[in-house]
Parts: sequence; structure tokens; C-alpha cells
Amino acid sequence: MTATSMTKPQKRSKRAKKSAASQNNRAALFFLAPWLIGLICLTLGPVLASLYFSLTDYSILASPNWVGLSNYTEMLTTDKLFGTSLKVTFTYVFASVPLKLIFALGVALLLNKGIKGLGIYRTIYYIPSLLGGSIAISMLWRKMLGGDGLVNQVLLKVGIHAPDWVANPKYALYSIVLLSVWQFGSSMIIFLSGLKQIPTDYYEASSVDGAGKIRQFWSITLPILTPVIFFNLVMQIITSFQSFTQAFVISNGSGGPLNSTLMYSLYLYKKGFAFFQMGYASAMAWVLLLIIGCFTFIIFRSSRGWVHYEDGGK
Repeated sequence: MTATSMTKPQKRSKRAKKSAASQNNRAALFFLAPWLIGLICLTLGPVLASLYFSLTDYSILASPNWVGLSNYTEMLTTDKLFGTSLKVTFTYVFASVPLKLIFALGVALLLNKGIKGLGIYRTIYYIPSLLGGSIAISMLWRKMLGGDGLVNQVLLKVGIHAPDWVANPKYALYSIVLLSVWQFGSSMIIFLSGLKQIPTDYYEASSVDGAGKIRQFWSITLPILTPVIFFNLVMQIITSFQSFTQAFVISNGSGGPLNSTLMYSLYLYKKGFAFFQMGYASAMAWVLLLIIGCFTFIIFRSSRGWVHYEDGGK
């Protein structure tokens, strides 16, 4: 039926449908407006601004001067502290992420035994993840691991004379790693949720075949849990590269002793807000984004060989 052959009621119905669709679109746009404004003004705008500032000599106090890729060139050729901060950050990430995931998985396996009061234990173990990134906890950690802190006092009781952990370049970074591992709660909760989804039939069938607990873990639990491990690994890698508060508080903002805790985010902060080199700091932020993107891409590519899905990954 053509438009010319439509009856008047049909034309009115068609116009009513168009009007209703138009009203629905306007209503949807109205409700999306706050999110769109936030995306443009608070996310997309600052991202584009930082990209522009990374190509300028900008000190916050004066107008930016265009310098092109000079910030990136200086970063990669003459700035020795840039390399130091990368080394410290890589050490921190490669040490803290595996330890945190292993510890979180171990605790999740213990809590998956059907013990009484599981909700209480789950809450208690999750609390460090909520508090661990705070300034107060970082200060408490620095006091505990200091020369006359609680840890050294306990070790002294058993005849061990321990060093000042946060003031010794050999151990200062690993005190931050230990603090990171202590914040295992969020990963543990996700692991525990994954363990709850594994059918018990698999374990019963394997027990009939004579498989022990260790064999069940390597042949059933771990393969089925690989998607959860993959998710936790990506999230912890991203979070670890952006760690700032712990290093700032424990080193009093200096990255010491001897730059042993000068993490990348801390050095970026010092460049931007201590030395007022905001253009250089913006360039460092984009390099950090590239580094995180590369690691995430590598993990995603490698996941094809070790992450197993029920539908074959499709």
C-alpha cells in the first residue's frame, strides 16, 4: 500500500508512531545528558587537554609554549630518573601482582570449604582492600616497619636484629609490595565467586577415578578458574602501575631512600606539582597509558593459550 492510498486513520496512526518515537528519543537524550556532559567535560576534555600539554612547555603559572616531541625526547634520552622510576615500578608490579593473586587464591580456597560464618570472614578479609590505599594505613605501615616499629620489636624478642625496613634502600620497595599483598581482599572475593561456580560433580567424578586434592586443583580448579585469573590479572596490572599513595607516604614524597621507592606515578606527580613541569608530566602520563596498554594487549593475546571458556572462547 502506497502513501497516497492510505486512509486518514492510517496516516494519523503513522504520524502518532513517529511522534512517540521522537518523544522517546528526546526523553532518552534528557536522561543521558548528565552522563554525556560528564564524559565530555570530566573525561574526554581533560584527556585531550593532557595530550596537547604533553607537546608543550607548560608550568601552570604561564601559558603553554609548543615544543612538539621535545618532552618525549628528553624523557627517553636524558632523564635518568625516568629510567629509574620505570625500573622501580616494573619491580613493584612483577613482585606484587603474582604474590597478591596467589595469596588471594589461597585464602579463597580455604574459605570455599564451607566453614561457618563465611560472610564474617569474607568481610574481614575484604577490609584491607578498602583501607589499604588510604594515607592513614600507609602511615601506620611506615611506623610498623620503622627501625623501632612493631615488627622489629617482635623480631627483637626472638633475638633477631632487623634493619629499618622503610629507610633501607634494599628493603624499602618490598615494604610497599607487602602492603600491596595485604590488600588482597577484592581479588579474593572474585576468586571465591569463581570457585562457587565450579560444579561439584567434577570433583566427585575425579575422586572416583582416584584423583587427590592436588590433582583436582591442577586438573579441575585451575583450568576452570582461568577466566577469573585473567580478569584479576588485568585489573591488578592496571592498578599496580598507577600505585601512588603508599610510595608517597612511606617515602615522605621523596621516593627515597636513594630513589628506591620512586615509582612512576610518584615521579610524575613530582614533575607536575613539585617542579611545575606540567607539560612533561602530561607526556609521562601518556607514556604510562602506552605501557599499560601494551601489557594489557600482551595479556589478552596470550590468554588464547591459557584461558579456557566453557563455550570454547567464542
